[in-house]
Amino acid sequence: MKDPLRLYDVELSSRLLVGTAQYPSPAILAEALAASRTDVVTVSLRREAGGGRAGESFWGLIRALGLCVLPNTAGCRTVKEAVATAQMARELFGTNWIKLEVIGEEDLLAPDVFGLVEAARILCDDGFCVFPYTTDDLVVAEKLLDAGCKVLMPWGAPIGSGRGLNNLFALRAMRAHFPDVPLVVDAGLGAPSQAAHAFELGYDAVLLNTAIARAGDPVAMARAFAAACEAGRTAFLAQPMEPRDMAAPSTPVLGRAFS
Repeated sequence: MKDPLRLYDVELSSRLLVGTAQYPSPAILAEALAASRTDVVTVSLRREAGGGRAGESFWGLIRALGLCVLPNTAGCRTVKEAVATAQMARELFGTNWIKLEVIGEEDLLAPDVFGLVEAARILCDDGFCVFPYTTDDLVVAEKLLDAGCKVLMPWGAPIGSGRGLNNLFALRAMRAHFPDVPLVVDAGLGAPSQAAHAFELGYDAVLLNTAIARAGDPVAMARAFAAACEAGRTAFLAQPMEPRDMAAPSTPVLGRAFS
């Protein structure tokens, strides 16, 4: 396995995590996930559990793909609701992994960072491997690590906005401040170039859903994101040149003809 990613005690070959909502059909979902070469899919218990036979069909498709499942608490607004959803997801999927969302604001779907930290502490104490969807605030990040989280998932931009990396200063600061913590950009990515940029900043992985699911051709877009993630990670490891204010000749002047 080349350049593997380790999240908690699981080693992954892909650094692209993909959501499963909003796809035109189950067949396109399955094809797009294969094209993305992902190892991990996120699923929402709240969204799918009430679907009767449709929900059962969805879970059957996810199991058949043979990928790691990262359930999430999408749509939860309170600590109590998020904790209860996580516990139900553990029963359903037989996994301690949980992507923790506690939403505090409707227009931007911004995390309630106070509730997030409280819920993270409860779930970590209960044996969960918590993947917290958070802001790019360093103080909140410290408190999530103190609560027991071993992975941080700061947003790039609001969920589904496609705006990319809104606050480069904050994202660079987080990477520098937590050099040994796996960091995953979660939410807001709309184009493969934005995913590549996240990797060039040193982020370990990206998680996205809408950018693939709502594309004109989800399968082709999944393939494009897979290539962009690989390119961005390779570029980071290759140590890109530093930008400079002045030009520097790429062709040597030695041997140049003079009049």
